[in-house]
Amino acid sequence: MSNGDVLHVVLFPWLAFGHLIPFARLAICLAQKGFKVSFISTPRNLRRIPKISPHLSSVVSLVGVSLPLVDGLPVAAEASSDVPYNKQQLLKKAFDSLESQLADLLRDLNPDWIIYDYASHWISPLAAELRISSVFFSLFTAGFLAFLGPPSELSNGRGSRSTVEDFMEVPEWMSHGSNLRFRYHELKTSLDGAIGNESGTSDSVRFGVSIEESVAVAVRSSPELEPESFDLLTKLYQKPVIPIGFLPPLTEDVKELSEDIEQWLKKQKTNSVLYVSFGTEAFLSQEDVTELAYGLDQSEIPFLWILRTSHRNESEMLPAGFKERISGRGLVHEGWISQVKVLSHDSVGGCLTHCGWNSIIEGLGYGRVMIMCPVVNDQGLNARILEKEMVGIEIERNERDGSFTRESVSESVRSAMAEGSGGGKLLRERAMEMKGLFGNGDKNERDLDKLVDFLKTNRKNAA
Repeated sequence: MSNGDVLHVVLFPWLAFGHLIPFARLAICLAQKGFKVSFISTPRNLRRIPKISPHLSSVVSLVGVSLPLVDGLPVAAEASSDVPYNKQQLLKKAFDSLESQLADLLRDLNPDWIIYDYASHWISPLAAELRISSVFFSLFTAGFLAFLGPPSELSNGRGSRSTVEDFMEVPEWMSHGSNLRFRYHELKTSLDGAIGNESGTSDSVRFGVSIEESVAVAVRSSPELEPESFDLLTKLYQKPVIPIGFLPPLTEDVKELSEDIEQWLKKQKTNSVLYVSFGTEAFLSQEDVTELAYGLDQSEIPFLWILRTSHRNESEMLPAGFKERISGRGLVHEGWISQVKVLSHDSVGGCLTHCGWNSIIEGLGYGRVMIMCPVVNDQGLNARILEKEMVGIEIERNERDGSFTRESVSESVRSAMAEGSGGGKLLRERAMEMKGLFGNGDKNERDLDKLVDFLKTNRKNAA
């Protein structure tokens, strides 16, 4: 255990950038609050997270663990973005194989606390054996956690829902007036990624055990956004549920935009550009890319579209002559880009998004209106939350297969972004109001202090 007043906290995220980056942000925040922090992940991931400032390097240690080889998992794959969606279970199998390495590390580090992610359901019982207190840190909304239900039902695998249709209804423990429910195509995509379940442990069990075995649950959200869900979680979990705010990213922590993108954005009107990105894990079909391209073109709204080059080159999926046709009004960028830098630019007014929670936080942190196209995992429920808050519009989709048309894309984009759109004006005003919640540094700092106070007050062997 740490000596004196300095508490030592270990952070151990799941191997996805949507998890690694906010965990790294939390590590920096805790270090700034006077904690000693050890951040554990694989060597390649540690090189890919934001750099730790030199003045914090003495209190933030990056600790590497070697991911075991697993048959079928690509060599050097250390993050979910390194593998196709249907290989995610193999990555979890390799992740679970880190248990013995973590046991040795925790014995050597002997921290006061470990803060862990949903996938490492085995870490809290291990920590308890070593007399290390544990907090489950949820990078999912309170609404998503509430929708999952009682952790005891999740952890034993006996949940009351057994069919896809069950998840398309508001669960019995939630208010019947809630709009939190999945659509068929959102569930089908998630289930397709879990085919085979090579890890041997379902995500439901991972969530259930992670919640049950923790001392407390920290949630990256706020009761101001989700009052009913936080109230319900307190009843379902019967343990402290700590809303820590949104951990908004800092623009100074990320790389500058390339000169061509910076100059293009400078030429656009204020709040006129639509930023289009589907994150690192939400993959579109050829038909989706084609319809999205034609829909963006038909909308006549300026846009910056980010295409990925890992696994497949999405640029090659664009319609013939598309880049030339939209030249000047639209810009296509291949590969990684600093999303925060783009969204913070004055010319950007909206975001066409897959509804990953990180992207939502970053977009609303700058008051950008949302055009929603959820694909997988929690994204459907995130879209329902935004819909309720009236900060965006969802692209009309086929309920069964999730397909959409160029007309539905164009209509949604224009409804949210066009200057003459009355309904869009209300959405844009509401999204700008959300900047005061998602992007307010002082308020989010006060929310984070709730976790800081809890860790200090509830340390084992506290004087």
